Amino acid sequence: MRDLDRLIPKLVIAPSFAAALLFVYGFIGWTVYISFTKSGILPRYELDGVGQYARLFANPRWDVAVSNLFVFGGLFIALCLVIGILLAILIDQKIRAEGVLRTIYLYPMAVSFIVTGTAWKWILNPGLGLDKVMHGLGWEGFSFDWLINPERAIYTVVIAGVWQSSGFVMALFLAGLRSFDQEVIKAATIDGAGMPTVYFRIILPSLRAVFLSAVVVLAHLAVKSFDLVVALTGGGPGYATDMPATFMYAMAFQRSQLGTAAASAVMMLMTVMAIIVPYLYSELRERRS
Repeated sequence: MRDLDRLIPKLVIAPSFAAALLFVYGFIGWTVYISFTKSGILPRYELDGVGQYARLFANPRWDVAVSNLFVFGGLFIALCLVIGILLAILIDQKIRAEGVLRTIYLYPMAVSFIVTGTAWKWILNPGLGLDKVMHGLGWEGFSFDWLINPERAIYTVVIAGVWQSSGFVMALFLAGLRSFDQEVIKAATIDGAGMPTVYFRIILPSLRAVFLSAVVVLAHLAVKSFDLVVALTGGGPGYATDMPATFMYAMAFQRSQLGTAAASAVMMLMTVMAIIVPYLYSELRERRS
């Protein structure tokens, strides 16, 4: 009977484990293999060494995608952290409208990136959104053409991404602030420390785990950004707002270059691993110590 009780949980988990093993790790392994072949419109299983990677790094569109990833990722993470922390500190003051404000700031997280991209596409459209509103108010000289400007279009993706994800960072830090020992805060205020000093020199430095968690999640969102870019800019103008995920999609389904798409997917995987593995290592090291 005891053996049966031990076996039942394993039998229940086995189908999910087998499905994950096949459809997640199995296809990851297949993608890695395809990246070393001459695959074009259809998979070819004859190995070709690093030829696809050489073609990938020689492609100017991939250079644009990587550059956009650094621009978007850096601004996205930095702005989300700054805005999220400031909002968390504001709400931590236990103001009257805390529940309403918290709901307003968290609401964008309930919206998909497709909806966010579509909404901001309307807002930033020179003929429909912000420009038209300002012209209607009498500011005829106002112009905000970032959405159709190849040099600035990537920043519209940053705006939409920050709008959606800063509330998530706020929730993380608000939980950390509310769990901080109030006796330490009282002792600091008795010693004459002002609230800005308490927050930025005492409380926030102690929330290292929250910082790491927020950075890892935001970096992961930045690397795999696809639906937001597709809905907002479509990767354009031209391919000015291409990201690695949209590049991979274009190579696989529009250019029929399956091997190059697989190589770009492997590079994305390596980027995510470079972010997550050190984080997991530090977490496991802290638990052991």
